[in-house]
Amino acid sequence: MAIRITRVYTRSGDRGDTGLVGGQRVPKDSPRIEAYGTIDELNSIVGLARVFNEEKLAEREAHTFLNEVLRQVQEELFDLGAELATPPDFPHGAGFRIGAPEIKTLERIMDECQKELQPLPSFILPGGGRIAAYLHQCRTVCRRAEREILRLSRVEKVDESVIKYVNRLSDLFFVLARWIAARSGEKEYLWERGIKEKTKKKDRDRDRDRER
Repeated sequence: MAIRITRVYTRSGDRGDTGLVGGQRVPKDSPRIEAYGTIDELNSIVGLARVFNEEKLAEREAHTFLNEVLRQVQEELFDLGAELATPPDFPHGAGFRIGAPEIKTLERIMDECQKELQPLPSFILPGGGRIAAYLHQCRTVCRRAEREILRLSRVEKVDESVIKYVNRLSDLFFVLARWIAARSGEKEYLWERGIKEKTKKKDRDRDRDRER
């Protein structure tokens, strides 16, 4: 379906409300707007990850694979935003809806990537190169989107597939961050419990050695 946008500003939201699919007006800070607004924020960060992936920091195969995955995710996030912008009492018609096939695809991609990764002996600190760092940010914003959608589900009906999809998507971002870091030759930094105390102890030991 072709969409033609000829005007960006409409002035219709100048009083702090906006329109849902079907024309219903709601406050811009309502749970439904917060939910699909966070999905939109997530989509923009996925776009940043794709931009840095275009620098081809990993080998061609990994670069191409990641770009295809992230493009598909962006398309689905846009569809998900439209679904969340549709009130539960408004007929969806022929609009696309997130469901089991999309969730299964995320799981398949994770399983494929995990085969190349070593088990983690500890939690990792977000980072692992520029692409991985943005994917970790995608993960955290995705978790926030999940919380916003759950908050919306307390007051309005939300298809359970939406919550499952967003939950699985945050896992995918974590796996992709680790996978592209490995494919790019970037180092992952493990979280160390009590690192501050360990550092202080090293400093004290070094000072004692100097006094001898």
